Amino acid sequence: MNAPERALLPDVQAFPDTRAIAIDRVGVRAVRHPVRVRLQDGSVLATVAMVSMYVHLAPTVKGTHMSRFLEVLQSHDEPLTLESLRALYRQMLGRLEAPGGHLELSFPLFLRKAAPVSGVESLLDYDVSYRIASVPGGELQTTLRILAPVTSLCPCSREISAYGAHNQRSHIIIEALAGGNLAAEDLIRIAEQQASCQLWGLLKRPDEKYVTEFAYDHPKFVEDLVRDVATALERDERVLAYSLSSENFESIHNHSAYAEIVRDKRVGSTVPGEGAARITRPQQ
Repeated sequence: MNAPERALLPDVQAFPDTRAIAIDRVGVRAVRHPVRVRLQDGSVLATVAMVSMYVHLAPTVKGTHMSRFLEVLQSHDEPLTLESLRALYRQMLGRLEAPGGHLELSFPLFLRKAAPVSGVESLLDYDVSYRIASVPGGELQTTLRILAPVTSLCPCSREISAYGAHNQRSHIIIEALAGGNLAAEDLIRIAEQQASCQLWGLLKRPDEKYVTEFAYDHPKFVEDLVRDVATALERDERVLAYSLSSENFESIHNHSAYAEIVRDKRVGSTVPGEGAARITRPQQ
């Protein structure tokens, strides 16, 4: 088909709509797309992201141009950072001629870690999500979410047992509203530093001895985990607001222990409720 014939095709999406109902989000979701992530040491990691891209649609416009979302995404070749994602977001709004929208990318981030004693290197995967959205007034709101697997060891078990203590693998999830150049590695580091012990993909026997004894020397309830992580987030000025949780997959129960804290540092309050975290732990 030549260009003159294409010019005669009707643009149905651009037709007016008479229902006078604006759409908050319209676009594409669950687009699997290869991306590169720039790490704090300057290196670039290749991974695959699930991408969702939406824009606001005016009440008088019938539809958006779905193909333009993919055009914008596939033309963006910069490694992912907060700044490059903000640039991608602005490009999306410009191409779709939209006043606001929503952009989210979720992907596994593989970080190379050296075992604590042997120094043997291996990869450990973390779940990471970036979300950028428009808020009233035209300001961009950038949210960074990570899931870090860690070890927790029960203080009560250690105290009452003649030898040993039960421990479990835990998932710490941090979702932070970023007010500066915050990176996923920053949040991962905070989560791991506050755990009974962090995890590695590969350990030798001297490393196993180290992590077992380190966890035993740093016992923490699920409440301790979220409070210690919250303390670290409070000190980081790049974090404007956050929600964090820890789910401890119990080794002596067939259920999890769970704790959560939600706080907006801009107003100095905890949300929801009367300033208290939602905390639950199974009865012994």
